Order: sequence, then C-alpha cells, then structure tokens
Amino acid sequence: MPPQPVPASESPGADPAKRVLPPNPKAAAIVALAFTVLLYLVELVDVVLPADLDQGGILARDLSGLDGVIWAPLLHHGWGHLFSNTVPVLVFAFLAMAAGIGRWVMVTAIIWVLSGLGVWLIAPSGTVTVGASGVAFGWLAFLLVRGIFNRAAGQILVAVVLLGIWSGMLWGLLPGDPGVSWQGHLFGALSGVFAAWVMARMDRSQTRKATGPGSLAA
Repeated sequence: MPPQPVPASESPGADPAKRVLPPNPKAAAIVALAFTVLLYLVELVDVVLPADLDQGGILARDLSGLDGVIWAPLLHHGWGHLFSNTVPVLVFAFLAMAAGIGRWVMVTAIIWVLSGLGVWLIAPSGTVTVGASGVAFGWLAFLLVRGIFNRAAGQILVAVVLLGIWSGMLWGLLPGDPGVSWQGHLFGALSGVFAAWVMARMDRSQTRKATGPGSLAA
C-alpha cells in the first residue's frame, strides 16, 4: 500500500518530547482551567460552610498530618492567597502539557507528592502548610529545565521568556516571610527538575526501543 500522508503537526522526524506547546491546545486549556476552577470551588466551600478545610494541610513531622500531602495544594489561606497563585497555575499547567495530558499527569503527580513530603520533613514543627504554589514552582522548574534535558532549542527559548517574566518568583525559594512556605517552593522546584529528568529518561528509553535491533526506519 502507498504510504499514508502525515499531518503537518505530526511531520516525520518530529520529536513529541521537544514540543513547545500542547498538541491539543484546547484540551490543555480546559484541563488547566478545570483545575483552577476546582481550587476556587474548594475555597468557596471553605468560606461558605465554614469548614476550616485549611486544617487538612500538611502538619510537619506529624503522622496525622501526612495525608495533608494529598490535600494541601487544593487549599488556600483565603482569596488573596488563591488569587496570587491563579495566573502561574493557569500558565504553567498549560505549558507543561506540551508532551500531552498523560505526561502532564505524571509530572504533576511527582511534583505534588515529593514537594509535599519535603514540606512535611523540614517545615517548622506545628505549622500547617497549604497552597498550590509548591506545585506551581514545580511546573515552572520543569519548564525551565526540560529544554536542557531534551536538547530542545524551542523549549529553552520558552524557559528564557518565563524566567524573564517570573524571575521574581525565585526569591520565594529562600527563607523570608514567616507566613510563606519557602520549603514548599524549594521542594516544588526540586521536584520539577526531577520530573523533567525522569521524563527525558523515559523518552530516550522509548527512542532506543523504537530504533533498536529488529526495527525498521525509513
């Protein structure tokens, strides 16, 4: 049979790992928006009931607070806290779906769990940490380094633009305001770098299998 035409978006030789934007921007935008809406709904429930949901955050080095690793990114200390996280969450979540929504879920899970565990280990005893900023820092760090691991010029260019716009966020990695969890920011960023490394390793492994002995390449 004659070879089938290949869509321009999937041209031969194109490497999905080096994409700059999501392959399906509309779906990615819906997912990013849906996650953000969920954050607002949770905060609305907390305010209306009031349910004092913030107590479900990460209680440092207390086994009873370990489940806060799961819930903390969904909780915020009021609307101001949530507003400050909204734009970074929307932008970084969308861009982090460049390799597809499935990969984004994997990246987000790594950042979510590892950043939360880091907070649980080193945050001051007796403190409860909540907020999506740790995950946002993780996505940002992922976006800043993925181009280096993937050797992708386009991704590196995006990283430069993001760094220019959100460079002020990097101060959040250092101890400062006692009411702000620099631990969450730091471990979020470290988790984002780790997630980028894991994804790059997975992509290289798949490439080796696809081009290994017994495979045919035109």
